[in-house]
Amino acid sequence: MPLINRYLFRQFSQLVFAVLTVLFLISVGGFLTDLIAEISRGKVPAGLMLQLLVLRLPRFISFVLPLALFIGLMMGIARLYADSEMAVLASVGVSSQQLLKPVLWVAAPLVLLIAFASLWLVPFTANKAKSMVEEANRSFLISGLEPGRFVELPGKSGILFVTELSRDGRQFKNLFVQREINGRLDIITASKGDLRLVGGARILRLEDGTRMEGELGRRDFRKVQFKVNEIKVPEPTESKPSNKLDAVSTLALLKRGDAGAKAELHWRIALPLFAAILTLLAIPLARSEPRQPQYGLVLFAVMAYLLGMLSLLAGTYLLGNGSIPAFLGLWWAILPMAALSYWLYRRDGRLKVQAVPA
Repeated sequence: MPLINRYLFRQFSQLVFAVLTVLFLISVGGFLTDLIAEISRGKVPAGLMLQLLVLRLPRFISFVLPLALFIGLMMGIARLYADSEMAVLASVGVSSQQLLKPVLWVAAPLVLLIAFASLWLVPFTANKAKSMVEEANRSFLISGLEPGRFVELPGKSGILFVTELSRDGRQFKNLFVQREINGRLDIITASKGDLRLVGGARILRLEDGTRMEGELGRRDFRKVQFKVNEIKVPEPTESKPSNKLDAVSTLALLKRGDAGAKAELHWRIALPLFAAILTLLAIPLARSEPRQPQYGLVLFAVMAYLLGMLSLLAGTYLLGNGSIPAFLGLWWAILPMAALSYWLYRRDGRLKVQAVPA
């Protein structure tokens, strides 16, 4: 690696890492806020908060890493112009187009990381998180139930109490449940039982118990003794998932032929290509006058990133709805962006670099 390229590589990589660190802290705060909101709605067990937060971080790679790469490269190249270093480099025969080599040394590993995350890591972690939540629904321990303590059922639909729990949290002894159904009080006691997951619903199977139900203030209560009884645990408040196919592997998507699978597949392929386009686009867009402030370039980079990302998101939505033919995919958005970035890069090489007046 020539001395100049080593210097440029070091400058670009430091700025990209600094931007990535800032965006990482912001993203973690956003992920944590969304996760706490899901826990408060009862959708996610509180005991899995840390694990689910770690499993959701790969999404940060897919969405934020292209922006960090774009902003970091633009700031690094703009600094060369602002400090008249680009004029010095031009005097020794280094043009703006020759910045592509150190830029690629920084960007290539990150683009490969984005491709790895988009095509394999994000689906894997999403599937792992989904499995953990489903497994948690089979266990009272992860759901927050402790022996000897009254716990509110999801949706404020009743109170649950047990004296003993097995190690896996599925079997219990001496259960007490108080619910209110359509204005009638329902009290159930059982000597033992277990928690089962049937068709996605949590079912309490109770043995050797008593059930009393009736309306408060009236003498129409009835008492029933049972050998075996099953009651359904109310489900937490449901929220529409942002992407139902995010936990499906890329190989499984290739085998499916529906519009939703094709949209998800094109989205995963488009993310690393979009990052590569931003890498090439950073070189011409970072050109600036000597000693010109760089804050405007950062804002411009964010706007360019948002415009491209929104185009991909809109294309994915339309492709999933069948509004766009499957053979077009997201190429109608990717190819024009690639052509524009290449044209600006070739045009930038023909522009002269201005030096600072003495």
